[in-house]
Amino acid sequence: MSATNDSRSPKPGFARVLVIDDEPEIGTAVRMGLASGGFKVDWVATAQAGMDRIATWHPDVIILDLSLPDIDGIEVCKAIRGWSPVPIIVLSIRDQDRDKIAALENGADDYLTKPFSLPELQARVRVALRHAANTAGGDNSDTIFQTGDLTIDFERRVVKVRSQDVHLNPTEYAVLQYLAVHAGKVITHQTLLRAVWGPQYEDAVQNLRVVIAQLRRKLETDPSRPRLVLTDPGIGYRLKLPE
Repeated sequence: MSATNDSRSPKPGFARVLVIDDEPEIGTAVRMGLASGGFKVDWVATAQAGMDRIATWHPDVIILDLSLPDIDGIEVCKAIRGWSPVPIIVLSIRDQDRDKIAALENGADDYLTKPFSLPELQARVRVALRHAANTAGGDNSDTIFQTGDLTIDFERRVVKVRSQDVHLNPTEYAVLQYLAVHAGKVITHQTLLRAVWGPQYEDAVQNLRVVIAQLRRKLETDPSRPRLVLTDPGIGYRLKLPE
């Protein structure tokens, strides 16, 4: 499960990106911006047109607005995730934490608020492609995850930073393992708490913050400026994939 190996990921010029957004200026800007980065881009203005296009065009990444004229974007996320693993990046003017959490909990892989920068959007698309390639390539059968100075041997449960062993307690390891399996993807507080502590602890966000702080002290060169375990304020955490 080496995060540094993205040879299976579609390259710009081959990767297909479907934009579902009813604002013509946004659709045009995103289409032109991603096309300049080497992606094949299609744009539709309604949820139903998007669903039809997914079935026929088979995009590698979907960029989805939440405020669509026919179906709410949260419901679109849920519907797509019911039959397709394609990465979904929400691009929305809604900036409330509840909207971000709802989208991520219902199938979105990432969330970017408007206004946005095209270079950041291109970077998010590339991360989504790498994560999808790792998942499709059989991560469950690989035992080694590597990103930057961090290496995790899942079979031996050994964690190293710059080739030096790092001791983690069972909870720290469980959180890191979950983030690594989903590297590059925003994982909400509630998802991590359910996965590691159990459903009865999904509101115990302070417990999670303590463990994240401990992980940063052990893994990061400068825990006050983390480069591996990143925070999406009010939402959750992600383990960064290499650029």
